[in-house]
Amino acid sequence: MKEKPWFLYILECAGDRLYTGITVDVDARYAAHASGKGAKFTQSFPPRQILFQAQFPDRAAASRAESDLKKLPAAEKRHFVQTNT
Repeated sequence: MKEKPWFLYILECAGDRLYTGITVDVDARYAAHASGKGAKFTQSFPPRQILFQAQFPDRAAASRAESDLKKLPAAEKRHFVQTNT
């Protein structure tokens, strides 16, 4: 059985903060974040919009990309978004 694709996403949040995560359904995950049922970070800094999303063939690939992005400073993440959207 083929695995569902996974998505890496970056949210712009309150306080001009960025949140990076992975999911199989970006819209549902955004709704969870927006309703306060997502990550603790987005409970403190509610999301404003989805800045970026990219599809990966499986969870492992999405997790590697997420890990790489989370290591970047916010300014580099913003540059990544600008050059990849």
